[in-house]
Amino acid sequence: MSHWMFNCEQVSEMVSASLDRTLPFHQRAMIRIHLLMCKYCARFKDQLVVIRDACRLDDLCDEDFDSTDPLPPDARDRLKQTLASAMGEHK
Repeated sequence: MSHWMFNCEQVSEMVSASLDRTLPFHQRAMIRIHLLMCKYCARFKDQLVVIRDACRLDDLCDEDFDSTDPLPPDARDRLKQTLASAMGEHK
């Protein structure tokens, strides 16, 4: 590739930045061209979008979550048993 093309590291940084702010047209165009040619960067972009959307959804779900509610006793016992068996396996 020529020096005028963005490399994968540059594209990953700019894709991440593009989720926070609008990039200049020439950068968006060069990113789009790179994404058409590089399946790995395209996957990275898709993963960032999924993570961003999940975080936004999580923010909406937090309204229904009450952190003061304790775990039910049976759930607490299952967690204790799982942790105890996991610690026993790693000794």
